[in-house]
Amino acid sequence: MKKKVVIGMSGGVDSSVAAYLLKEQGFDVIGVTMQIWQDKTPYEETDKKSCGISAIDDAMKVANQLQIPHHVIDLKEQFKCKVIDYFTNEYKLGRTPNPCIVCNRYVKWEELLKYGFQIGADYIATGHYARICQLSNGRYAVKKSATSIKDQTYALYKLTQEQLKHTLMPIGDYTKDEIREIAQKAEIQVAHKQDSMEICFIPDNDYAKYIVQTTNYTCDSGNFVDIHNNIIGTHKGIIHYTVGQRKGLGLSMGKPVFVVAIRPETNEVVIGDDTDVFSNKLYANNINFMGIENISNPIKVQAKVRYSHKGSNCLVRMINDDTLECIFDEPVRAITPGQAIVLYDGDICLGGGTIL
Repeated sequence: MKKKVVIGMSGGVDSSVAAYLLKEQGFDVIGVTMQIWQDKTPYEETDKKSCGISAIDDAMKVANQLQIPHHVIDLKEQFKCKVIDYFTNEYKLGRTPNPCIVCNRYVKWEELLKYGFQIGADYIATGHYARICQLSNGRYAVKKSATSIKDQTYALYKLTQEQLKHTLMPIGDYTKDEIREIAQKAEIQVAHKQDSMEICFIPDNDYAKYIVQTTNYTCDSGNFVDIHNNIIGTHKGIIHYTVGQRKGLGLSMGKPVFVVAIRPETNEVVIGDDTDVFSNKLYANNINFMGIENISNPIKVQAKVRYSHKGSNCLVRMINDDTLECIFDEPVRAITPGQAIVLYDGDICLGGGTIL
């Protein structure tokens, strides 16, 4: 009897090829598109974004082409509560959130797995560039994809053991070029569709405008201060800034300057030189262990502090039940509160947490 798998289809080439590969491997494949857009916002729909109405149409066309069933499930309420509210609240606190990480854990995987179990599926699947393995210690973990350029394990570190146990990631062994080549040969109609690089619910990438227009938040101006607390100018509201930012500051300092820290309690944005943005230590909480059960003694690992970070060697230890200390061998640029630190042993994700 064929194993049944429910695959999340975003209307893009990656999830479309993933569905194709699963069918070729002999699975009973059911396509599901998660409708997560909020009704009647200025950001609801653009032609090229995933998760909007056009994405649903594209996913449906691909499913018809592959001759697999396709369903749409309404997750707007869950997405609003778990992702959008989290996103806006973090910015108001002077932090820089990563909504994709939260969406993966609490919306995509949680709801897709729930739906899959309801219809008797054995697995769920996605079009992420990552691989899943079971380690010698019995635990499941995500493993870096075959292509470091597209590797998406950073955004998957919060997945649970139960979620990983029932997940397939069929494109993790391929490069993006290979995926497009497979799509072309199979004549999948979204073979040349562009990737979406922005946050899906903010197509123009203007986070501050989104927060102001969709919440009752008042964006108050405040002081730019230097690292010695001297006032050097006026900022337009803390939600406009993130640690490491250089452009858009509106300061004439005679040299490049950068955001070093954001102080929501005093409504101040701290400005410094590039060297002031580097640090060799961070703390993180909300830890999720993946490849290991816990950290009982300090261990040497490689860590990424943002999606685009190549990773740096460091020593990590737990200083209490849910707070991790990380000391890097070399200073790391723009360690940003609200972002994730993700720990690796080679290609294996050990877990991660939220930077404090």
